[in-house]
Parts: sequence; structure tokens; C-alpha cells
Amino acid sequence: MTNIGNGGETSDSVTINISNSHNDAISFERKYSRSQTVNEFKVKLEPITGGSAGTMQLELYSGDRLVCKLDSDSRLLGSYPVEDGMRVHVIDHFQFVQENVAKFELSTEEYDKKSDSVRSFLRKNKLGKYNEAEMAKLEEDRKRQEAEDQKKIDETAVGARCRVTTKGHPTRLGTVLYKGELEGKPGLFFGVKFDEPLGVNDGSVNGKRYFDCPPKYGSFVTLKAVEVGDFPPEEFSLDDEL
Repeated sequence: MTNIGNGGETSDSVTINISNSHNDAISFERKYSRSQTVNEFKVKLEPITGGSAGTMQLELYSGDRLVCKLDSDSRLLGSYPVEDGMRVHVIDHFQFVQENVAKFELSTEEYDKKSDSVRSFLRKNKLGKYNEAEMAKLEEDRKRQEAEDQKKIDETAVGARCRVTTKGHPTRLGTVLYKGELEGKPGLFFGVKFDEPLGVNDGSVNGKRYFDCPPKYGSFVTLKAVEVGDFPPEEFSLDDEL
């Protein structure tokens, strides 16, 4: 599929802008062939966005209006209603290292001047970080959670019995042997010695020791995973096994 350009000549290329879901940067005025497949187009987007052609999803925008999704890898790019000045938005997990992105991006000052950027759209419509009411609520929620976490830390004594419930593990009983921060980790944690070898360490993490216990008996868990209470150690007997 080709367009008629100036002088009646056919043009196989289209000039579009590229944005991505990883950040709000835009690569402006990139030229691509309409005769390539969507998959080939995705491969060329890898070094720009840091995404993977095998997992990225593409959306075509005219300004801030979604035109369509480029959802068939085998179709030609030109078979979609893509025109000069449109924007292709790349959605992906972006696990690749973005090696060549810098040379395609504008400086922060230049980007702020663009009226058709994602940042401009968010600012104009007071979305995300530009929504003062929403950001104030998030900050209020954060402070409330910090206060609740600090209260739980203060009210929990080292040596207290507890029950730990975390995703992917059975419910475990143990004793709180540490409470507080972990070096290099945000937030507060409980260090727990389990009654059985259902943990992942011996009371140390990243080479730093916080409490002592046998290997595989210790773990550091988030506060919400720990319920402090009267949880006596379970007694096991060989008579219980068949």
C-alpha cells in the first residue's frame, strides 16, 4: 500500500513518532517502509524502546485518539491506516537493555516544549503525577501505611510467636527474632525463625547477619504477612505418620 506524494510520485515510507509504556519519552519523526510486515517493524523498534519484538504490542494514535491496534504480525504496515505524523505506542515489559535510545530522544527542556507529547497530554488533562488531588491522596495513603507499619513494629516484641502467610508457601509458625529495616531494601521487615526448615536463610541476608538460626529456618517477611499471637509450636509424633 502506497500514498501519492508531491508531484504524483508514490511513497513507500511513512514518518511517525514512537512512544512506549516504559517512560514518557518520544522518538520523533522516524521513517519506516509501509511494505514491511508488522513483525519486521517491531524488530526495528527494539533498539529504540528496549522492548522485544516477540512480546511488544503496538497501538496507532492520531494525536491522542486511538486509531487501531497493529495486531497482526504478518500484515504489512501499510495495510493499516498509518499516515505521516501519527504515533505508534509500544507496550511491553522492556526487559532488554536500551542501548541506543539516547540519540533518538530529545532533551528534557526540548521535550517539555512539545505540545503533542505524552507528558503534555498528561499535564493538560491533569492525569497521573499531574493530578494534584490524586497525588495528595497517594501521599496521604503512604503516610498512613508508614504509621501503621511503625505501630506494628513498636507493638511486636522480639521473641513473640507468629504465623506467617505468604504467596506460594504453606502457612508457617515461628518466632520473631528481628524487626526493622534491611540494608538495601525499602520498608520494614520481620525476621522470623520458623519451627520447621521452611525458610530460605539462617538469619542473614546479603552477607549481613540480623539474627541466628539454623540454615533454612529463617526468613525476612513483610509486616502484612505476619500475624502475631498465641501460636504454640506444633508437636510432631512418629505415631502420626503411616
